[in-house]
Amino acid sequence: MARAPQDCQSMTELRVEIDRLDAELVAALARRAAYIDRAVALKQVEDLPARITWRVQEVQDKVAAEAARHGLPEALVRDLWGRLIEWSIARESKVLHPEAKEAGPNA
Repeated sequence: MARAPQDCQSMTELRVEIDRLDAELVAALARRAAYIDRAVALKQVEDLPARITWRVQEVQDKVAAEAARHGLPEALVRDLWGRLIEWSIARESKVLHPEAKEAGPNA
């Protein structure tokens, strides 16, 4: 069972909880990636691009608000999600725009 931070009496106990949370974060990222993969299929049907600028901004704004609600630095969360969003767009682009990965700088 998970311990609250204040209930950890040693660094060993604390590290166990951090490792547990890290595993949960990775599992959540894997679930998010599955939704990104589904987005690819839906974007193909709806003829949408990988990058939808207004949606990128909307996601960034939502996670920044959530960060503030939890007392986390907005800049940290925007940076993390920026990387996650760019990774997601690249993942989608490989399927939606396969010709783009073949075109090099001399194309």
